Amino acid sequence: MNLSRVDGQTSTRAAARRISHEAGEQTTQVESPVESVSEASEVGVGALGVGARDLSGRAFDIVLWGATGATGRRVAHHLARRCRGRGLGLAFGGRNRAKLEKIREDLPDSDNHIALLTGDSHGKAFMAELAARARVVVSTVGPFALYGSELVAACVANGTHYCDLAAEPQWIRAMIDAHEARARETGARIVHACGHDSIPSDLGVQFLQDAALARHGVPCKRVTTRVTRMKGGFSGGTAASFVNAMRLRDTDPDFDRLSRDPYALCPEGDREGPDGPDRMMSLEVTWDADLQAWTKPYFMGPMNSKVVRRSNAIMGYPYGRDFRYQETALTRGGIGGWWAAMRDTVFGRLFLIAMAIPVTRGLLQRRVLPASGEGPSKEVREAGSYELLLVGEMPDGIILKARVTGQGDPAVRSTTLMLTEAALCLAEDADRMEVGGGFWTPAAAMGKLLRDRITTHAGLAFELIEAPQG
Repeated sequence: MNLSRVDGQTSTRAAARRISHEAGEQTTQVESPVESVSEASEVGVGALGVGARDLSGRAFDIVLWGATGATGRRVAHHLARRCRGRGLGLAFGGRNRAKLEKIREDLPDSDNHIALLTGDSHGKAFMAELAARARVVVSTVGPFALYGSELVAACVANGTHYCDLAAEPQWIRAMIDAHEARARETGARIVHACGHDSIPSDLGVQFLQDAALARHGVPCKRVTTRVTRMKGGFSGGTAASFVNAMRLRDTDPDFDRLSRDPYALCPEGDREGPDGPDRMMSLEVTWDADLQAWTKPYFMGPMNSKVVRRSNAIMGYPYGRDFRYQETALTRGGIGGWWAAMRDTVFGRLFLIAMAIPVTRGLLQRRVLPASGEGPSKEVREAGSYELLLVGEMPDGIILKARVTGQGDPAVRSTTLMLTEAALCLAEDADRMEVGGGFWTPAAAMGKLLRDRITTHAGLAFELIEAPQG
């Protein structure tokens, strides 16, 4: 077994893995907690980190921050249901005490034992206190670039594990650069992108590659993920994050560069590879010879692809340094499939252009996009579903295929169930994880532990759909 030395820390991992080093400074000064529940003893050098905290004496096992939004309300219900009878202390947090009380009152069996924490996302002292009292913090407060930075800094400083729904690569990159080194020291496991973006893609690729290694002894050199079904609604939180990204694009000169860079989330020194630039909504329509159908750009493909590539890098390249990845949507074969792909591609491109122009962006925000806090109806949430087909090519040309399916609206129901299980995984499976403190992806931090949870409790399924040829 290889031993990797990181900042004076010895980490034991599988032989093919390592903990990669990303240089960075902690740029946010977090104030000391108001209460001293966080005055946990520090442990010596070990799997958690140089200054990792003992979290066993904290007031809450899980704190949900942002419980009153459309997404947060659903996570609150799922967490209350899943934590009941498990001996886990749960708290809900947000700005509005009355709304928090209403969320708690609406829970089955009136779970009044759930604590309520009221404060502001930008209050450093409050965020520090919140993080100091929790073993795990799960956040649904987006756009994260506007409301998430202080909480991440507080969790890192206090050695508190954290997960969220962030699909904002510019912000994720900024958090890694600011806090990676300190998270290794305190033992805080920070895991972004724990919803529909990007768990199905990230864990789906890991599932397929595990099968390739088990059957052939080597990973797939190329994996393409095709979104074949996506039935559901659009949440206000997702819309708000997209609007904020377009505003950042107006002022941040590095926005487009990072958006196009396929390896933007990879560690410094590992930002080169065979994949070309990521384009959110290109005009490219291609033929998939493996699936005999036309493909079109998938809106979240660039974000999910960045996460998959980061997983490969921070796990020590189990997929190989020449690994290629692409994620698009699939239509069908024939001229009808080409026309459907081209129609949707042109529409998506026009929508993106309209969102890039402040005047039309404001009009769409007022007239078309759901407002922050709004979400799909219960009927849409329950009836939704999605399917991803993953096609892996082995070095000798053998094709291996897998399917990932999800029940429920991907934007709210499935996303909130996955986030719930990610939080529970961080809380209950911490001793079984192979990584210590740092910024991780769902696959790198939780892997099969999370995959087992979401197949049992979140309506997802992972399956090989075709035996290897030959």
